[in-house]
Amino acid sequence: MSVIFPKFIIFVKKQIMNLLNFITQFPDEDTCKNKFKEIRDTEGVICAHCGGKDHYWKKDKWQYECKKCKTRTTLRSGTVMHGSKLPFRYWFVAMHLLTSTKKSFSALELQRQLGHKRYEPIWKMLHKLREAMGKRDDNYTLSGQIELDEGFFSTEIAIEGKNNPLKRGRGSQKKTKVLVMVESKEVEGENTKRGKPRIVGHLKMQVIDNLKSETITPVVESNILKDSLINTDDSTSYNKLHEIVNEHKSQVIPKEKVGVILPWVHITISNAKRLFIDIYHDIKPKYLQSYLNEFCYKFNRRYFGEFLFDRLLVACVSYKNKFR
Repeated sequence: MSVIFPKFIIFVKKQIMNLLNFITQFPDEDTCKNKFKEIRDTEGVICAHCGGKDHYWKKDKWQYECKKCKTRTTLRSGTVMHGSKLPFRYWFVAMHLLTSTKKSFSALELQRQLGHKRYEPIWKMLHKLREAMGKRDDNYTLSGQIELDEGFFSTEIAIEGKNNPLKRGRGSQKKTKVLVMVESKEVEGENTKRGKPRIVGHLKMQVIDNLKSETITPVVESNILKDSLINTDDSTSYNKLHEIVNEHKSQVIPKEKVGVILPWVHITISNAKRLFIDIYHDIKPKYLQSYLNEFCYKFNRRYFGEFLFDRLLVACVSYKNKFR
């Protein structure tokens, strides 16, 4: 069943947890482990063997024991840390850095900050966190007025042989196609305080193989509620959208009018591209979705402030469980 993004939850605006506060709150491995257990106790533990939800806590083993079948579950099992040997504090530092900056953090820079000898475990840790972000956002569905368009992101790809020359423009092998969907409500009056013609809501970005309507329509259907209104250009890629939503408005959009008719789609695409260029030298196509997950997760929670770290921690604890 689809779950709509919460639109009327009001968060008290507070500053994002700074580095000094983070160090004070989580000075060592034990404080991180205890916080992780606290969140896991709140979210609940599900036995992988029998599905039981009632457990004892074996303090001497730091494990849960199912009251029904006596199967034991480690503190990491079923979470984003499942199978990882990295310290809890590494994970907490990574979560803090990802949520305390508007931009992002590369694995190489995080490796330097942690002083870890090997790059690969740090890289895997960051992608696990981004996957947890994506899983959390997959639990929600867009609604209302939606702007929809495709973006083309430069990615690293090997071109082999003279028979496969590199193309230019949107058909280039170096361009990965991304379907961008964003809630965008018209402003009563002329513009918002910042001069935008629409108020932005929540955002989704999905890597797609091609621009055929057979590919795009199912993606839209799984991410947007049926009673929505979708605004697009007149591309044939969108000629079946009227079958899955109440209303689809398509129109020829002159280049100079794109910022008026579909403003937030192109603002978010531009911001994401700028972010990736600043932080990462090359992104392989198969990993692009991971970076988009982080961008969308932080965009959709841009007003959470210091709560963003805690919400990511909950997503990490609930990694293999059904999100609530």
